[in-house]
Amino acid sequence: MPEATVRTSGADVQLAADYFHGYAVVGLLAVVGVVFVGVAFTAGRLLRPVVPTPEKLLTYECGVDPVGEGWAHTQVRYYVYAFLYVIFAVDSVFLFPWATVFAAPGFGGTTLVEMFVFLGFLAVGLLYAWKKGVLEWT
Repeated sequence: MPEATVRTSGADVQLAADYFHGYAVVGLLAVVGVVFVGVAFTAGRLLRPVVPTPEKLLTYECGVDPVGEGWAHTQVRYYVYAFLYVIFAVDSVFLFPWATVFAAPGFGGTTLVEMFVFLGFLAVGLLYAWKKGVLEWT
């Protein structure tokens, strides 16, 4: 029975070497990045002054000294404003790629229906905000 021999040409070996060379560069860059961050944190720890005072050990929240209870009432209208922002931001982000696909041949009808379904969902969110009175400036 003849034995099977595997022959590799120099081009195959060179191709594999080039392939793994790309990964070696990425790995080396990752190691250099981790070492750089480690050295920066270590240097910061060694060079910073450590003088604990009562003011430094006090709880800090946005530049305001903690006074009173930890419970605070927040306005719900800010969440509704964020909701409105998401509606219009998602709408604008989706409209630009849709316009490029809509211009391509063969996608007109399907993308038009998809866009109207999407705009319908956004219209429901806008109608909800309008019914809640968020769109009125007082």
